[in-house]
Amino acid sequence: MYSSTANIRTLMADFHIEGMMLRYSSFIPRLYNLCKSLGFESGKIMPSRAFCSDENQGYPIILITQHFGVFPFNHGQVGGIVATDRHAPHAEHGRDMVIIHASHVGYEPELGVFGVYRRAQSEDRHLTASCGKIEAVLRWYQDEYAFARDNILLERSGDDYLVTIDNQLLRDNRDEGLFLNLERLAAPVGDREFRPVHCWSTAKSLLAAPELRRFMDQAGWEAGRREPIGERLLPEYFRFKRDIQGDLEGRSHLEQNLFEPMAWIVTAPHPLLTAAQVNTQVEFDRTFRTIVREHSYQGKRVLYVSGLNIDISPDLGQRFPLTKFVPWAAFVRQADGSHTTLEQTELLARLRAQPSENSDRIDLEASIQQMEQAREIRVAAP
Repeated sequence: MYSSTANIRTLMADFHIEGMMLRYSSFIPRLYNLCKSLGFESGKIMPSRAFCSDENQGYPIILITQHFGVFPFNHGQVGGIVATDRHAPHAEHGRDMVIIHASHVGYEPELGVFGVYRRAQSEDRHLTASCGKIEAVLRWYQDEYAFARDNILLERSGDDYLVTIDNQLLRDNRDEGLFLNLERLAAPVGDREFRPVHCWSTAKSLLAAPELRRFMDQAGWEAGRREPIGERLLPEYFRFKRDIQGDLEGRSHLEQNLFEPMAWIVTAPHPLLTAAQVNTQVEFDRTFRTIVREHSYQGKRVLYVSGLNIDISPDLGQRFPLTKFVPWAAFVRQADGSHTTLEQTELLARLRAQPSENSDRIDLEASIQQMEQAREIRVAAP
């Protein structure tokens, strides 16, 4: 999906958050009305959700049930991966098909921080990572990045501008780890070789690349000043290498989705937010192709919507998060096989053009009470 640094940067920049959010209480009725505008028939629509298993994804599921009149099929795996092998059974359960896919990220409004969520059912209502699966995948890469940030030093020695790099980071024969794009950090000496100016017991000092030298000049770097590169270790300066088992839709699927843009993820202000965005983009691109090829969906109307769920920690007294949805893209297929893709701005415009009221919305409490009062049916033992 990503073929160059420029492509990674452009694709990630094209997923807009600001001004693109819909509260779930508004998004789901608008989505239902969008379905009807596309010819989907009330009472014949089978929704499916492809969400993470986190409990804070429950509120969107309740709203889907309320507005579509049926509990949604489950297309989701931990981390917001779409189980595409469930297309065929999903297709058997309705005439018109809807799949709502979302990777998710927590948001703590008191701190203004993405990536955490307050667990109301815990003893002390503490904050934990959200999505925890994404956080677990990122941890190794973040540790590698933190080591590099602390062990690449910028220094001015007399008239020389130097970059001092830990020996481990200079070893290219490692099986995995963070590997430097040395040409962005150091200047070659003579015939394009990166020769150390000084060799230390655990590191080597090289002449700094022109880009770093300009930065140090602009920062008024004085002779004798030496400090870690820190946040100046930009994603263009390094890459990762790791052996990831190729288990499609398995344990390592999420890590594979995030691997190529990982340098941009770990350097982002909110890594879990950026990772969730990337996963949403990769999964949409992959999943819509499987829908096109799925024989069980042929002759059916299909709407596949992908986006980002933002789980806002509930206040005291609130049962559920104030979840917001950021649409990314949608794929629409009509029964005659004609299809189209809606990009982010067009999808949001189409949703906002729909009424936020749904006359087909069911009363969940009345429906549950009806089942409680229904005549007892005895199941005969075999």
